Order: sequence, then C-alpha cells, then structure tokens
Amino acid sequence: MRPTPRLRQALFDSALCLGVAVSGCVAGVEYQPAGWAPFDARAYLLTCLVALPLAVRRALPLTSLVGCCLAYSLFLAVGYQPSVNWWAVVISLVGVAARRSPRVAAAGAGLAAAVVLQSGFAGHLRLPLTIGQALLVPSVCLLFGRGQRELALRNRELKRLTEALAHEQREQARRAVIHDRLRIARELHDVVTHHMSVISVQAGLAEYVFASDPLTARSALSTIAGASREALNDLRRLLTVLRVDSEAHDDSAAPLGPLPELSRVGELAQRIEAVGVAVEIQTTGVVRRLDPGLEVCAYRVIQEALTNVVKHAESARVEVHIAYEVDQLSILVRDDGGVGKPAIASRGSGHGLIGMRERVRICGGRLSTGPLSEGGFEVRLFLPTSSAPLEDT
Repeated sequence: MRPTPRLRQALFDSALCLGVAVSGCVAGVEYQPAGWAPFDARAYLLTCLVALPLAVRRALPLTSLVGCCLAYSLFLAVGYQPSVNWWAVVISLVGVAARRSPRVAAAGAGLAAAVVLQSGFAGHLRLPLTIGQALLVPSVCLLFGRGQRELALRNRELKRLTEALAHEQREQARRAVIHDRLRIARELHDVVTHHMSVISVQAGLAEYVFASDPLTARSALSTIAGASREALNDLRRLLTVLRVDSEAHDDSAAPLGPLPELSRVGELAQRIEAVGVAVEIQTTGVVRRLDPGLEVCAYRVIQEALTNVVKHAESARVEVHIAYEVDQLSILVRDDGGVGKPAIASRGSGHGLIGMRERVRICGGRLSTGPLSEGGFEVRLFLPTSSAPLEDT
C-alpha cells in the first residue's frame, strides 16, 4: 500500500528531526574550540531535545518553535558553543511562517530573535553584529515561510479550479447527452403517433366491415399487426431515450417537420456544397424501406459528419458511401482534410460526436470515428436492419 500524503509528511519530518540531531552531535564532537564546555552526554541530550520538536513542525508549528527555542536557550545557558543546533530554530520559524497567520508568525519571529540574540551574546559577538543577526535571521525566515505559504495557497486554489473544471466538463457532457436524447424522443414521438393513427383507422375499418367484408377486415388486422410491431420497437427506443438520471426539463419544444430520411441526403449534400465542400454520394445494394427511427439516426449521423467537415476542413472533398446489406446498413463519410482551416470559423465543443454515439447506441448500432493517416477524417456507421425492399412507386 502506498503511504498517504500525511504519512509521507510525518516520515519526512521524522527524518529531518533525526538528521538535525545527528548533524548537531557530529558538529559538537568534531568542532570543540577552546573556551567552551566539552561536548559531553548532557550536550548530546540537549542536542536531541533541540531537534525533537521538528517532528511535529507541520501539525503543531508554534509548539515546535517554542520547544526548539527553549531547548536551544538551555543549551546556550549551560555554556556549550552557540554555533551548534541553531538551525533547528530557523527551520521551526520557517514552518510557523508557512502555516500560521502573519500575526502568529510575527510573534514567533520575536521569540526566535530573542534566542538568536542570546546566541550572539553567548558567542561574545560585538553588539552591532549581535543585533543585526537577531534582526536578519528571523526576517529571512519569515520571507521564506511567507513564500511557502503563498505557494501552498496557490496550489490549493489550482487544485480546486481543476476539480471545478473537470466537474463542469462532466456536466456539459451530461447535458449534451440529455439534450440530444430529448431531441431524439421528440422525433420518435412523431413516429409512434403515426403508428397509432394507422392502428386506430385500421381498427375502425375492421370493425365496420367485419361481417360484410371479411377479406378487408383481415387485411386491416394484418396492417394493425405490422404497425403494432413497429410501434413497439419505437416505444422501446423511446423508453431507452427517456431513461436518464436527470430532472432536466425543456419547455421549448417546437413542432417538428417531416422526419429526415436517407432519401433526402441529396438535398443535404446540395446545401453543404453551397459553402465550398464537394460531396460525392454513392449508394450500393438494394434500397430498402428502413424503420423510421433508423432513417433518422442514419440521416443525423451523415448530417453531423458533413457539418464537421464544413467547420474544420475548408474546400474539402467528401465521400459518402451508403451500403444496404442483407441485415445491416453501413455508412462511411470520409473527407480529405481540405486546406486545413475552417470554412466557417468556430470552435467545436465535442457535443456532436456525443450526440451521434447516443443515437447509434439507442438504435443498437456501432459508430467509429477518427482521423486518417493521410489526412482528413472518417466516420463509419453500422445499423442492424430487418426491412423489406423498397417497392417502386
């Protein structure tokens, strides 16, 4: 298991405490100028006491500073050389300035200045040097600690903004999915209404001629059965669309025109060509009458793919391949990338691809999108079908 940040900080402070204590003991043993008390067992103990509060310099910074100052003051009062152990006071003061308010840090700086002043007097320094040292050392510590405090505040604010941005992006994606699902639901509503109207009329006809014209009644019942099956499929898709974890409402629904279908892709291509994008449409296989929901899905995917070409590839050439296979409809929209800059200046939000994937997922199909190695972009769509060939009229 990886240690938590708090545990890592505690381990670092413990190691720092041990390092300061060891370095102080080594310095006291190796450097013993004349005129100072020898570095004996009591000096070892006091050195460890000076360094020990550093272990809690994050959790209790002011307590750590007070402990270091008191232990160092006692170390000086006994008569040991003042050049040993004073780094613990400096480290503690920096911690106070980094984690406490300026008022508390100023009070801690006053305590540290008093100890540094005592160190200067104990070292028999001249008065100007002693006072300058007592003023300079705490000031530098406050400056470094203040910088650490501001850096920590900026990092926390950056983390908060990053989390807020990620949350907002997730919300935008969720709203885009809900918006597109509601739009699909309105389109499927027209399909279901059509089926129910057919069923109602045919049921009335069957009831009217049930006794006088059995063949007509049987034909009406057969039509009702077919329309019912199609209506149940559309209702199943509609319930899938409406199964969203949201309380979002949209009261701006406007009456919809005729449902788009693949036979109108030529009109769409003409509108796209008007802005400078060449569109070539190829249809293979036997053209069939598809379920209206699948027609809408296929048309919208082609529409979104061509719209993205207009936005992101000026003067591009686009190939649209529509293949009616035995049990599926496959569509390929591929462009050559054009000259590489938008024909209409815009910045995409990525919601178009989200909407396409939602449509295809609801209809039980597969969608793949991505750039081509030679340049351009490709959209592939596969939709399962169970339709009869379209009869010429």
